[in-house]
Amino acid sequence: MQTLKLPEFDVKLKGNTIFCLIRKKWIVLTPEEWVRQHFLNLLISHLNYPKGMFKLEHTLSYFKNQKRSDIIVLDKDGNVFLLVECKSPDVKLDQKVLNQVAAYNKVLDSQYVTITNGLSHFIWKKEKDGLRQLEEFPTYDFT
Repeated sequence: MQTLKLPEFDVKLKGNTIFCLIRKKWIVLTPEEWVRQHFLNLLISHLNYPKGMFKLEHTLSYFKNQKRSDIIVLDKDGNVFLLVECKSPDVKLDQKVLNQVAAYNKVLDSQYVTITNGLSHFIWKKEKDGLRQLEEFPTYDFT
């Protein structure tokens, strides 16, 4: 798999599967899953997000469509704190990807929205008048 611009970690691989840090089971290794596991490692091991607050591939409905978000992190009250859309490293993070995560966020109402392909990462904070791009990822708020 491709080297990413995310911290390296002790990845557990077996055949064409990768061990998921959150689901604690073997998942088919796709380029998108490679990015997801590396991004999970960033959030858990480097930004101290608690493992118990994650939901992966959460089903949501909008405009009569069933979709799945890649990573959701909940706050202490069970509200969506962070929404992450992961793409394969060969997918350009363009307006189409931003529109996808924005549509998901209309349903989820996350405080923070992120898109990543493992090589580039963008984060926005929800504000009254829309989304404001940030330079750094937020730390998890335990209060």
